[in-house]
Amino acid sequence: MPSAQLALWKSGAAAGLLLALVSGCVPAHRNPTWAVYPLQRRVPHDGLAVVSQPDGYGLHIWIDIDTSKAGVCSPRWTPDAARLFNGNGTAPFSSGLASRAEFFQAVARADVQRALRAEGEALCRTRAPRSRFQWQEPPRRPQEVKAQRFPLLEEPDLLSDPNAVERSEQQLLQGGQSRP
Repeated sequence: MPSAQLALWKSGAAAGLLLALVSGCVPAHRNPTWAVYPLQRRVPHDGLAVVSQPDGYGLHIWIDIDTSKAGVCSPRWTPDAARLFNGNGTAPFSSGLASRAEFFQAVARADVQRALRAEGEALCRTRAPRSRFQWQEPPRRPQEVKAQRFPLLEEPDLLSDPNAVERSEQQLLQGGQSRP
């Protein structure tokens, strides 16, 4: 190889190496994989794993549905996702809470939204098969988070005061012994 070509080749190789170093050649265990897959919480389709941090850390987004409108089933968003551990491993699990900022970052991704929509629709088919699925965008900023309003509990739904129950049991027991 002539010396001019050799010098050009060496400078090209050096430039390529420099470019690789400068461009962020980071080991795989330090980059998030952005793997997205269903991860059941209690029933099929009620959770989604999003590996958004290195070493398999990420979010376990809980999916719930709203069937308060007759004939309509839509996602109910909770921006307080669980922290995902071992997301790239064989036994992923969640514990504690991830930050809301991380939730907003994850749901802004198109692949995460597609997976959330698919899982939400499947959950609706399971829980409310006669209802029509209506997609609701997840909140992407704190200002978009709406406080969920649930129906008030009625008196029959509430637990009795344990002390009052014990007193009435004692009265019944004492009253039953004094009868002939």
